[in-house]
Amino acid sequence: MGIFSRMSDIINANINAMLEKAEDPEKIVRLMIQEMEDTLVEVRSAAARTIADKKENRRKLATIQAEARDWEQKAELAVTKGRDDLAKAALHEKANVERIAAGLADQLAQVDDGLARLNGDITRLQEKLADAKARQKALLMRHETGNQRLRVREQLHQGKVDDALMRFEKFERKIETVEGRVEAYDLGKRPDLRQEIQNLEGEEKVEQALTELKQRMGGSDNKEDKT
Repeated sequence: MGIFSRMSDIINANINAMLEKAEDPEKIVRLMIQEMEDTLVEVRSAAARTIADKKENRRKLATIQAEARDWEQKAELAVTKGRDDLAKAALHEKANVERIAAGLADQLAQVDDGLARLNGDITRLQEKLADAKARQKALLMRHETGNQRLRVREQLHQGKVDDALMRFEKFERKIETVEGRVEAYDLGKRPDLRQEIQNLEGEEKVEQALTELKQRMGGSDNKEDKT
């Protein structure tokens, strides 16, 4: 691919579209910058060579134009000497030289037009390059900012989990402490005498009820045997 067609592709490229399609925007911007910088160096070198050629053609044109004036002066001299034949020959040479000069003038005009367009393209390429570099800095800043925010979020999230676990453990510990205090109050206490007596009375009543039940059942069995 020639440098001019490559430069045209770069200038016409939509950076936003390329960034949207790229999986790695930072990488594509970096490659675009490298491509534009290389192309800009090549284009400037080509422009420098063209300018040098233009100056050389201008010198040639000046020389040829001077030669045309010289042939005209020779034709005038021939006329003053009555040598129309030499005057015609001199004018013929002058016409040939002027045709060459006209061709060089057309070439120089085309070179000037080309240099003007090239200068405009270089300007736009420089603007595109500046835009890409600005986007590269912005992407790097966004990348760094995103990483920082992610680290902060991760730290906050981890901190919240740790805090929640710690609060739960503290709550469990608090409950265990309360239970331990309750149990501590029961340590070393003598059994309650009144409660023990009540327990005995309760057991006595149960025993009496059992005895009465057995007696009733025994009485029933004797009556049945008699019949």
